Amino acid sequence: MTKTIPPIVSTQWLEEHLNDENIRILDATTFLKLPDGDGLYSVTNGRDAYKEEHIPGAVHADVVNELANPDDPKAFTLPSRERFVEGIEKLGVGDGTHVIIYDKIAEVGSPNAASDWASRVWWQLRFEGFDNVSILNGGFRKWKEEGREIKSGIEYYPKATFNGRRRRELLATKEDVKKAIDDPNMIIMNCLSPDVFSGKKNTYGRPGHIPNSKNVFFADLSDDESLLIKDEENLREIFEPTGVFDQSKKVITYCGGGIAATWNAFILYTLGRKDVAVYDGSMTEWVQDENAPLVTTNNE
Repeated sequence: MTKTIPPIVSTQWLEEHLNDENIRILDATTFLKLPDGDGLYSVTNGRDAYKEEHIPGAVHADVVNELANPDDPKAFTLPSRERFVEGIEKLGVGDGTHVIIYDKIAEVGSPNAASDWASRVWWQLRFEGFDNVSILNGGFRKWKEEGREIKSGIEYYPKATFNGRRRRELLATKEDVKKAIDDPNMIIMNCLSPDVFSGKKNTYGRPGHIPNSKNVFFADLSDDESLLIKDEENLREIFEPTGVFDQSKKVITYCGGGIAATWNAFILYTLGRKDVAVYDGSMTEWVQDENAPLVTTNNE
């Protein structure tokens, strides 16, 4: 692999490189089920779905357990550096490798084509100082739709050695977000649906959004029919009103549990904003603090 691999790769590209010795394919499938009305979401590990069918060579990246903080059951917060390194080395990811990540579904029962579970692992790898990582455009659904080879069972890569240094600038804490609310040099981006953003739908216990947030729904960044990420011109039109292309301003994305926010961060990365921070705790953490303000479109 002498050429630089782009952050987004096609199914055709991956099929042609399945046997490259340095490629590591991660299946990050996780099942998110949102409530029909108000109420909390639920999440299920995708390991069984991986064992049933996956892209040849892929190993399963456990976003729910192994790559998350086990002491924080209410949110998908980052694990310790040691825990992450141990988990990712077992998946064969480390020096001299390039990672391709995909998932099967963004949320149960939704046509949403975003690969936000894949982007969660992408963001974690970048946060830990690893840059050789790409996401499969269209994910597993696109791969399967095109009739490409599928395997079952469990596969393995040799254990790797993972180095790199944490990029703390890619992580935003609750206190960072509180300070950003009234800072004209900060852009806070809510990546949830317009109904959740406005407060019309209450999914996290307290309705509304963080004051001064800009809303860019993560599902709007890909096409539900083609399953592919929208073209650059379209994406820039979607993001332009938020001001995120002003390089003098810092951008923080958030969502419900730090998953969809990484999809917006990934898309912005492909558009040149490589410094976007993700509020890891997102709404799941924010709503638990009664002093953390929320507004709806009616009272903003």
